[in-house]
Amino acid sequence: MRVSTDWLSDYIALEGVEPQELAEKFTRAGIEIDVVENRNQGVNKVVVGYVKSKEKHPDADKLNVCVIDAGQEEDLQIVCGAKNVDAGQKVVVALVGAKLPGGLDIKKAKLRGVVSLGMICSAKELGMNDKLLPKDQQEGILVLPAQTEIGTPISQVLGLDDHVLELDLTPNRSDCLSMLGAAYEVGAILGREVKLPDPTQKLVEIGDAAANHISVEITAGEQCSHYAARYVTGIKLGASPQWMQNRLMAAGIRPINNIVDITNYVMLEYGQPLHAFDADKLEKGHIEVRMAKEGETIVTLDSQERKLEPHMLLITDGVKPVAIAGVMGGENSEVTETTVNLLLESAKFDGGTVRKTSRQLGLRSEASMRFEKEVDPAAVITALNRAAELIQRYAEGEVHQGIVEAGTAAADKHVVQLSLDKLNRYLGTELSLLEVKTIFARLHFACGDAQQGLLDVEVPSRRGDITLDVDLFEEIARLYGYDNIPTTLIEGPTTPGAYTRSQAMRRTIRGLFAGSGWQEMISYSFVHPDKVSLFPALTEGSKAVKLAMPMSEDRSVLRKSILPQMLDATVYNMNRKHDSLAVFEVGSVFFTEEEKLTKQPHEIPVLSLLLTGNRASQQWNVGAEKVDFFDLKGALENLFAYVGLEQRIRLVANSPEGFHPGRSASVYLEAKDGGESKLIGTMGQLHPELQQQYDLNDVYLAEIGLEAIYSEADADIRYRELPRFPAVERDIAVVVSKDIEAGDMLRSIRESAGELLQTVQVFDVFTGSKLGEDKKSVAMALVYRNRERTLTDEEITEVHARVVARLEEQFGAELRK
Repeated sequence: MRVSTDWLSDYIALEGVEPQELAEKFTRAGIEIDVVENRNQGVNKVVVGYVKSKEKHPDADKLNVCVIDAGQEEDLQIVCGAKNVDAGQKVVVALVGAKLPGGLDIKKAKLRGVVSLGMICSAKELGMNDKLLPKDQQEGILVLPAQTEIGTPISQVLGLDDHVLELDLTPNRSDCLSMLGAAYEVGAILGREVKLPDPTQKLVEIGDAAANHISVEITAGEQCSHYAARYVTGIKLGASPQWMQNRLMAAGIRPINNIVDITNYVMLEYGQPLHAFDADKLEKGHIEVRMAKEGETIVTLDSQERKLEPHMLLITDGVKPVAIAGVMGGENSEVTETTVNLLLESAKFDGGTVRKTSRQLGLRSEASMRFEKEVDPAAVITALNRAAELIQRYAEGEVHQGIVEAGTAAADKHVVQLSLDKLNRYLGTELSLLEVKTIFARLHFACGDAQQGLLDVEVPSRRGDITLDVDLFEEIARLYGYDNIPTTLIEGPTTPGAYTRSQAMRRTIRGLFAGSGWQEMISYSFVHPDKVSLFPALTEGSKAVKLAMPMSEDRSVLRKSILPQMLDATVYNMNRKHDSLAVFEVGSVFFTEEEKLTKQPHEIPVLSLLLTGNRASQQWNVGAEKVDFFDLKGALENLFAYVGLEQRIRLVANSPEGFHPGRSASVYLEAKDGGESKLIGTMGQLHPELQQQYDLNDVYLAEIGLEAIYSEADADIRYRELPRFPAVERDIAVVVSKDIEAGDMLRSIRESAGELLQTVQVFDVFTGSKLGEDKKSVAMALVYRNRERTLTDEEITEVHARVVARLEEQFGAELRK
């Protein structure tokens, strides 16, 4: 079902609710919206124009030069090649500067030497589906009704300022196969009043009684419970009004003429299919609803002869079949240009009978689909009156007095008793009687107290899907909001399927490095005994775990570090001309304190990294750049920042075994309470001797124990809004002793500056004879910000002075001038 929001707004106020928001609310209430379609595909500066004159182009036989009044200051000269353009027409004019679907921009142009100031458009050029247009408008330019006002934006005329919601309805929600059904649903969702059309207020009955001209008889009562008809005379066949055509096209139905369009319009509005017969083609204006006879045939409106079977329901005039009930009308009673008098039909046919007939004949229509799902029996008369009123207004028909009908006119009331205790027990809620009544009022379900805690709910006939109290529970749940229903743990023993903290963190770390362009490697846990002691920092003082029955000498000891295997992998790749590597592995290392194992050895998770080669490959305008220590440091800092530990990590320059004596560091994690820091890893360049032994280029390595990260990391990601107040940047350059580490100064600055300091980083280090042999200059950029207000110069000066004083006191720093 395609629901036009413009049409929907006739019945319910949609102010303040965007189409996308409405679609979301629909879906949350249990009716999925497949698509929200904007009917305007990009039409801009396109208006209604009047063709004042048309002349042949002097140099082109197939072109015409038209003078157009488009409501502008001056008439427009437009060259047009459409065959159906003519003087006196109202047409669609794209002005200079207009934009059309497909990225077409309209500009001033010359066509064979004649200036053209715009374009006369076809429906296809407006992005409309020309298959949904009336047949006479499917080719050439789009000709508008004569009464269309010149200069009106075409989006208003053709209803392009509209959105269509495509409802993906389940079989039980046939009530929403109508605009009024959709309006009831929206009214319940939004809690707004639904305004229903009242055709009887505008319908004027004239002439004698309809029963004097037509009669109705049902001989198949089980297959047709109600049949009603009106008699309308003096109709004038023509085009339906543009607004009605717009709505039909939005719903996916092609306009044909005013009579057919009105029956389709009312079917979409009420969900009740209708059919109009040429009354003069019926035998004495008689209608008989009966089952088909063996061997009987009918030629339907698609000019196909259909062979009928006894289980098929027919509409006849007592002599011949004139329609297949609920499926398609017959050609012998079709409304044509010569039709003057109508018999307008509205009925309640059995859904099962219509379904079986439709499938067997291969005829599935909008009408048969609605009958199959059982139409609202209360809409039979209302829809009939609505169609008669529209025919009176737009086809100048005279509606005769009274309705001729047969069968049961009204359906029995259906009342379902609801228990409040049972409702709350099923839903796990604590809804009060007043809350439940309020929801039923939004649904337009009448209800009254039966006894304490019980409600008698009268279900409208349009909601044939509600038969039991659990159906009412579902209505309460979806309108109360599934998100508002409290969750309840499953009773009984359960096995949670979540990751442990360490598993989740391990996957997070892998994802971080893989997403940053690193390659993950997986190596054996067994190594050669000679390699087990190459990088002992994390397992210093421990002993290797030997295998009792190794496969070979090369795989006879459990590893105490992953780095030796990374070096082997690097050699393997370099021998195959892959000399730029960024690899990582998250794995375990093993060790014990025992000479002979009597208990389980220790197994600790580690992250190992290796970088070598070029940071980026050589390009025609950029040379290759070698990786260095700071690429490795940056990767680790990215990790620590991601897990929320960047403020507690400290790098201390030293010479761990296996690393370059001047280009390596130990990684410490500071305790939260200010206690002793804990060694968690090492990083740096490979020792020159090992580099020579493996015959490698510069290689940078790191190995970090993950136990501390698993336990100390802040796994929750916290987002903060972007700051609204400006930051203030201040630079400071100080001269200090060469043996003072920049990291110590940065920590000191953070402590002294407090919360106003947003970031601080070193941007320059300088040494030279002017400073002294044992001195260096360190320049740092400080960014101050208060997230709640703009900082004053006095505040910044005070904090900055405190920072300088701390550096002078703690490190003997001197401001560089």
